[in-house]
Amino acid sequence: MSKVLSELVSLLSLEKIEENLFRGQSQDLGWGRVYGGQVLGQALSAAAQTVSDERHVHSLHAYFLRPGKVDRPIVYDVDRIRDGGSFTTRRVVAIQDGKAIFHVSASFQSREPGFEHQDAMPEGVPSPESLLSDAEIMDEHAAKIPKKILEQRLADRPFEVRLVDEPRDPISPEPSAPERMLWFKTVDKLPDDPALHHYLLAYASDYSFMTTALKPHGVAWLTPGMQVASLDHVMWFHQPFRVDEWLLHVVHSPAASSARGLVRGSVYTRDGVLVASTAQEGLIRPRDPIVLE
Repeated sequence: MSKVLSELVSLLSLEKIEENLFRGQSQDLGWGRVYGGQVLGQALSAAAQTVSDERHVHSLHAYFLRPGKVDRPIVYDVDRIRDGGSFTTRRVVAIQDGKAIFHVSASFQSREPGFEHQDAMPEGVPSPESLLSDAEIMDEHAAKIPKKILEQRLADRPFEVRLVDEPRDPISPEPSAPERMLWFKTVDKLPDDPALHHYLLAYASDYSFMTTALKPHGVAWLTPGMQVASLDHVMWFHQPFRVDEWLLHVVHSPAASSARGLVRGSVYTRDGVLVASTAQEGLIRPRDPIVLE
């Protein structure tokens, strides 16, 4: 396993402080605050450590309350809301410097037989091998991207990402439909641990998610004067999957208003199985009025 992927797996393997209390370290991705996917993955890890192994997460509903500091650890306080005959419910509060920065409710269930149907995967999606990597696209626009962010994006990373969209200017893109598709997988194989694959999908699901709501407006998250931040995040897990095999995140933004954008997504395996659904509302605030022109 590569060093960066091993470090991410370690980041999601929390230290148990005492019963229902866990501590996780933070990583600096060059954004000045903790990446939302990190807190999602760590909080899910904390919750799962209090649940029997045969039950796996099937849904989570999270709120981002404050920006996380990259130079501080995060404490996760797990509330064992309910252990029922079919479902287990946990609430987790992420705390930094004595303040709640995030909370999530997650529900766990053992797999059981039942009715099944799903939306079909879009047809004609280019294969990931035929597309430029995220790093290659960033390299094309290197002169426009802040140095610290560029260094992080071009360094070794735990995930391979292939954007199906045409490469876009990261500062002043042309307006386009509020849609995005991207392929992603870890750079190396992972252990056969379903819980770990859930944590890593939660981690990856926040990547390039809210920025889909910016596409109709000719701005990007790096556009000067734009403030972009996740407000909440929801996931439903439908079928087993592996994050070390290519997954396609199909994202659409149905609405934006009052400095908020809504995005919804579907995650498919390469052979078209819908394994997860995602949704997020985020702040997309143009702090500089010029951005609205």
